[in-house]
Amino acid sequence: MNPVIILHAGLATGTILLFAAIGEIFAERAGILNLGVEGMMLLGAMAGFSTSLATQNAWLGLLAAIIAGGVLSLAHGLVTIHFQADQVVSGLSLTFLGTGLALVFGEGLTGQTPPLIPSFDIPGLSLIPFIGPVFFEDHSLLVYLGYLFAPAAWYFINRTRPGMHLRAVGEKPEAADTMGLNVYGLRYFYVFVGGCLAGLAGATISLSVSPGWYSSQTTSGQGWIAVGLVIFAQWDPLRAALGGYLFGALRRGILDLQGPALLFGLRNPLYVNSNYGFFLQMTPYVLTIIALVLGSRAAMRKRLGAPAALGVPYIRGERGL
Repeated sequence: MNPVIILHAGLATGTILLFAAIGEIFAERAGILNLGVEGMMLLGAMAGFSTSLATQNAWLGLLAAIIAGGVLSLAHGLVTIHFQADQVVSGLSLTFLGTGLALVFGEGLTGQTPPLIPSFDIPGLSLIPFIGPVFFEDHSLLVYLGYLFAPAAWYFINRTRPGMHLRAVGEKPEAADTMGLNVYGLRYFYVFVGGCLAGLAGATISLSVSPGWYSSQTTSGQGWIAVGLVIFAQWDPLRAALGGYLFGALRRGILDLQGPALLFGLRNPLYVNSNYGFFLQMTPYVLTIIALVLGSRAAMRKRLGAPAALGVPYIRGERGL
């Protein structure tokens, strides 16, 4: 096992989760729980891949993915903000809708090769021993963007006036309304932002990290991991980025552990053909299920520091609890 290779792959895979999780953080900070991240990611992956293939331009593909995820998220916003429907049910429905649309419009894309987002080294920094090969060598532009995006999102949420408005809408929407903030408009906007970032995460898969269209296996449940990651990160973008990178490294480490039939001269219990290996691959998803179960309990959400109005429809004129 080469730690440089594992960490390098972890950063690339973690970037997918970084974009998706931070997008969900924006939506949830505004008080809207969106469990449709998987569907928006898959639709974004398909839209990005097919547009890049049709136009022979990866950047147009990236833009199409962002728009596709954002537009799909507005369906969730309409149902939960305008009609005050149950956010969990709407989010799950969005996953089914996004998955269905992606599979229908993605028919026939498998096996084709569109232009991809370029990868390159950062001059000078890539020469630093160990750090250079891990962080600054042969990464996609999207990975480098992720390095800047997480701290920028944290700064926006915690140190700017628009970020304060975002937190107010998610914590005390009735008070924010009294201050003159457009609660409905801001919630729509941040649900849209979350969808755009989920679409970007999908395109990061199909046009960069794991290039190709593999039908429903393209995202492989990473949207659900991103939702669980938000809870583990306690709605903090920096923690979400760190968790995404760690999860990415863990996935690559598990694959490397399963490769050799012998480990240190002994039979490898995690060998790919053994039941233990498959069980080990399940572990991150089990942890995600646990996080979602815990996060569904109001008392636990409060203890973890979730936005006070998360999942609660806002109706102007009604007093908050």
